[in-house]
Amino acid sequence: MEINENAALVVVDVQKGFEQEFWGRRDNPGAEGNIAALIDAWQETGRPVVFVRHDSRQAGSPLAPGTEGNDFKDFVAERRGKGAGPELLVKKSVNSAFYGEPDLDAWLKGAGVEQFVVVGIQTNMCNETTARMGGNLGYDVLFALDAMHTFDLVGPFGWTQTAEELTRATAVSLHGGRFARVVTTEDVLKGVSVA
Repeated sequence: MEINENAALVVVDVQKGFEQEFWGRRDNPGAEGNIAALIDAWQETGRPVVFVRHDSRQAGSPLAPGTEGNDFKDFVAERRGKGAGPELLVKKSVNSAFYGEPDLDAWLKGAGVEQFVVVGIQTNMCNETTARMGGNLGYDVLFALDAMHTFDLVGPFGWTQTAEELTRATAVSLHGGRFARVVTTEDVLKGVSVA
């Protein structure tokens, strides 16, 4: 798999608030290790990294600004500002990183970026929405499925889906619908030659 020299890594909402019991059961306990490996590879090769933070406006949210839950998880916070390449912090209060501040699309286009990799939390929420919008905007979007996680969810009519079922449905929808190419961390790392 070819990873562009200036492909961006978009790290979505890897925040302490997602460690709270509020969310329920999660999948993919290896997500954080894979996210860290990808950030390291991007920073070592001087590629652009975008850190996205969800500033929730909902009362009582574990991701509310001014709370510890709003902070990035330690392994992300420790890596910010350490790369050789450009870095951006996007703050948002909706699902898509393209509806945050500053304008992600303008920043990527300004840097000549045509390809980006999505990692982070949650697979079927902000990650999927960002990937779909990226695909609609004409980017080559890679969705690193094992570098993200989500939670079990209750929907309409008493329907429930496990985190694993939601992850699979997201992967099939994005890949089958050609919004993004669903890949693994290993696939991506093989395409990034770390000096």
